[in-house]
Amino acid sequence: MTESRFSFRLLNTDGHARAGELMTPHGPVATPAFMPVATQATVKTLTPDEVKDVGAEIVLGNAYHLYLRPGVPMVRRLGGLHRFMGWDRPILTDSGGFQAFSMGSLKTVDEEGITFRSHIDGSEHRFTPRLATRNQEGLGADIIMCLDQCIEFGAPRDRISQAMARTHRWARECYDTHSESETARAQALFGIVQGGTFDDLRAESAGFITAIPFDGYAIGGLAVGESKAQMYETTEQVTALLPQDKPRYLMGVGSPEDLVEAVHGGVDMCDCVLPTRVARNGALFTRHGRVNISNRRFADWDAPLEADCDCYSCRNFTASYLWHLFKAKEVLGLRLASVHNLRFILRLMQEARQAVLEERFDRFREQFRAEYRPTDEATRRQQKERWLAARGA
Repeated sequence: MTESRFSFRLLNTDGHARAGELMTPHGPVATPAFMPVATQATVKTLTPDEVKDVGAEIVLGNAYHLYLRPGVPMVRRLGGLHRFMGWDRPILTDSGGFQAFSMGSLKTVDEEGITFRSHIDGSEHRFTPRLATRNQEGLGADIIMCLDQCIEFGAPRDRISQAMARTHRWARECYDTHSESETARAQALFGIVQGGTFDDLRAESAGFITAIPFDGYAIGGLAVGESKAQMYETTEQVTALLPQDKPRYLMGVGSPEDLVEAVHGGVDMCDCVLPTRVARNGALFTRHGRVNISNRRFADWDAPLEADCDCYSCRNFTASYLWHLFKAKEVLGLRLASVHNLRFILRLMQEARQAVLEERFDRFREQFRAEYRPTDEATRRQQKERWLAARGA
């Protein structure tokens, strides 16, 4: 592979926690970093300037959705994904593997790839490692991902092992495909470690994937139904097996408590739809936990939701006004809630990074854990099961 325009510099460590900087063709990204999800070339309800204002330096685009609509050829003709969506900072695209996993009975997986039916019109499509790589190259993202096979939590060990081995074969094909590309210098390719919650499979997968000189390494197959304790344990196990000089990306994680624990475990990058998805349902993050803005106690709350929050919503509006917007079903309510939640998450990551740089991350983590009350485990798992069931997975 030709010399990449992508690089990673580790600035400091504090225990396993790390602070660094990614350099990409579209600018730097301070790590640890959270990537807001722009599923269909937009962070839902927000403009690119608003996403910048909350502190985002990189966003994630969904290659599955963009492949189906408007289509990779159209995005490419119109100047690439950055120009198409009016975002001049870095973009990471996923391969579409997780979305195919979420299709449940609408997909089949074989040795050569994934065949699935479009959720839009039922038409049949197929992703192979080569096509998934070419799609992302065509979109023009700064960081692209290998196609992998994701398996639901609780699947038998033999199925997880088979999917892991297939992920390894696909990773090699993705790497070889990208190595041939004219865009190889301008785009980083990340490999993905799989293996469920089995320590020996994760170790085997990390050994195989890190033997391929990817630009970065991701931890996949988590946040799919396992307990938080299992997710944290697996994350720490895998990060210890990844190269120190390459970025580490924990896929699909975005609740405040999970992000702090991810940084504690040595993760550099995370993404999730959670902050904006729950915002649109009236769930807002505060230093003491998630609250429902539609709750009657906010009806006459003549103050910002959080007095020390520097987001646009808290600087300009009261909690009472947000309560009113949600009760009146005004779109502005969804926008202001999304601004608040993203700013909360991105500010949390900025504070975590500063704590690592100043070598006080353990104190930062303990203070956060003392103040923040997470959603209880049973409720979280029920929500996850309903989400997966709604997609037939």
